[in-house]
Amino acid sequence: MEYKGPVIVVLDFGAQYSKLIARRIREAGVYSIILPYNVPLEKIKTPNLAGIVLSGGPASVHQPHAPLPKMEIFDLQVPILGICYGVQIFAQLLGGKVEPAHQKEYGIAYLKHKGNSELLNGVHKETPVWMSHGDQVTAIPPGFITMGATENCPYAVIGNPERKFYGVQFHPEVVHTPEGQKIISNFVHTICQTDSTWTMGNFITQTIQELRGKINGKKVLCALSGGVDSSVTAVLLHRAIGDNLHCVFVDNGLLRKGEPEMVEKVFRDNFHINLHCVKAQERFLSALKGITDPEQKRKIIGSLFIEIFEEEAKKLGDLSFLAQGTLYPDVIESISATGGPSSTIKSHHNVGGLPEKMNLQLIEPLRELFKDEVRDVGKQLGIPDEIIHRHPFPGPGLAVRCIGEVTAERLDTLREADAIFIEEIQKAGLYNQIWQAFVCLLPVKSVGVQGDERTYKEVCVLRAVTSEDAMTADWFRFSPDILQRTASRICNEVSGINRVLTDITSKPPATIEWE
Repeated sequence: MEYKGPVIVVLDFGAQYSKLIARRIREAGVYSIILPYNVPLEKIKTPNLAGIVLSGGPASVHQPHAPLPKMEIFDLQVPILGICYGVQIFAQLLGGKVEPAHQKEYGIAYLKHKGNSELLNGVHKETPVWMSHGDQVTAIPPGFITMGATENCPYAVIGNPERKFYGVQFHPEVVHTPEGQKIISNFVHTICQTDSTWTMGNFITQTIQELRGKINGKKVLCALSGGVDSSVTAVLLHRAIGDNLHCVFVDNGLLRKGEPEMVEKVFRDNFHINLHCVKAQERFLSALKGITDPEQKRKIIGSLFIEIFEEEAKKLGDLSFLAQGTLYPDVIESISATGGPSSTIKSHHNVGGLPEKMNLQLIEPLRELFKDEVRDVGKQLGIPDEIIHRHPFPGPGLAVRCIGEVTAERLDTLREADAIFIEEIQKAGLYNQIWQAFVCLLPVKSVGVQGDERTYKEVCVLRAVTSEDAMTADWFRFSPDILQRTASRICNEVSGINRVLTDITSKPPATIEWE
């Protein structure tokens, strides 16, 4: 989709929060994109450019080869906001001074200001802000004035109102700065003079029009998993092209309890989408027989999925496009913190190299959206909450939660235990507070006593984490009552398990999934 409204460009200097900055700007109703700091000026200088944000970053402006923007960005006659490292860029390049801070600030500080600034309009005169810096501005450039300070940072907010250049040493984009969203809104609305035109309703309307024009009566193939990304992709496409969309859903026997039935009910019965369901449980289990290595599992499942998908595509014939649920974070170019060459763009292929192999054009209607925006689109399209807010699920499915060999019997055991855990979480009203929750079945057995008899059965582990983006995660603190009830139900209702453990490891050092 080619967005026609105002755009705020976030120049990324290797910050861990660049995506968060862009999301906060979009939450204010203004479209935002992330570009590498060293991108050619022509990519920044678009007709719709309304403002620029210089992100934070781990570097020091004094380092050799420190990442710095091209000086020409200061001549584009658009407002610029520098955040953390970004404010230090202003000072370094425009005639101020940056030095190591006498007192480094990490964590909460208290910003004091006089309220005479467009940037801080409506912000309390003393407000908590989140600091994370070793260097700081010690002299401001000509034309700049001081607008706010903390106890250890005299130039916490600076600005040149005439040129509409502003800088903050703290991070307004994080939740630890309670009035940060107000500051960002002031920048994008008051200073950049934009309206809140970026809405998911507008996105849906414009995307449907563009899809109709691009597809022009031809057939589109879409791999449907039942996850939020592929589901929203399918329903959005169906709104645009109707029966010219063909969705393929592969039931590989590695799905959660009730998942195949739910997919058929929602997409075939409710949305009346052309849904081609392939029952392939035996093929997958046969290919996985005797395999215990997780990487081998992934490769076998991935290649078999592509094989089946190709078979179905041939049956349909006369296809022109392949649709995928690629999201914006999948295609953002990552930046080297040292200012060196940026790494390659991350690719996201639900179905491997199929577009080239099958001579299909790729369609990615969600590639400009963040996950929370995709959920909003899904909600507006009428997709049920059970899909919209479903926890992430690995591509290889239960095969990588069934530690050791994957068999039909072990999968049934795992499926039942997992369903009980999720049911207890939902009953407690905790499901939407948790990023991911699931059960793993371990390749060990333990001795137990059930019904006055000795048992020797399998062991399972409960895993639940909170996270913002899955890059880091913390284990979720359940009450003992929920854990006790879950463990009791699993041991009583699932015939193959007599012991339940809880995983309380964060990421890092562990990953979220066990395999």
